[in-house]
Amino acid sequence: MSTTPGRSETTIADIWVDPRCPWAWITSRWILEVEKVRLLETRFHIMSLSVLNEGREVRVKYRQGMVDGWACVRVCVAAQQRHGNEVLRPLYNAMGHLIHHEKAGLGHDMIRTAPEDACLPAELIGAGDDTAWDEPLRAEHHQGMDPVGSEVGTPVIHVAGPDGKPVAFFGPVLTPAPRAEAAGKFWDGVLAMTSTDGFFELKHGRDRDPIFD
Repeated sequence: MSTTPGRSETTIADIWVDPRCPWAWITSRWILEVEKVRLLETRFHIMSLSVLNEGREVRVKYRQGMVDGWACVRVCVAAQQRHGNEVLRPLYNAMGHLIHHEKAGLGHDMIRTAPEDACLPAELIGAGDDTAWDEPLRAEHHQGMDPVGSEVGTPVIHVAGPDGKPVAFFGPVLTPAPRAEAAGKFWDGVLAMTSTDGFFELKHGRDRDPIFD
């Protein structure tokens, strides 16, 4: 296992994701791959595209997703509040696999199956329709999103840069996810770039759909 240049201790990366976003899912697969080749520990957190896009004009094809997307993030936050932040990784993994690989959608079948797959209590299913979870969801969402502004989406990553100063950024958005040492080298580059004072944006138009491999 290699270390990030200038690092000899484990780096903590906090990633904010909405389970229904395919691009966040791919980024999460990449950062879990980075854990295998760098001294990195990833902690998962929940943001909500439904919260992010409240009051905005959304294209017709995304509008139903804004409605259906509340349930899965409510369940995630309920799990976090009741059982600790560490349960978000297996629950997010379960939801992401069902949504993006099994094409299970965002409905009750997925909500019922995901906690079971993550070895969590079935009682969490009821949180999907319970608006009482919206307040802690919004707090979790803003904790991740406020440092990067409201004009970005998911994923968002918070990490200490090579100089130890906190860095928060949107992305990276990529497909497919790099594997093995390629994932580590990409992480080194992302960290070097985003921790440079004054850096704001680097972007290329998307010319392919998400690839889940």
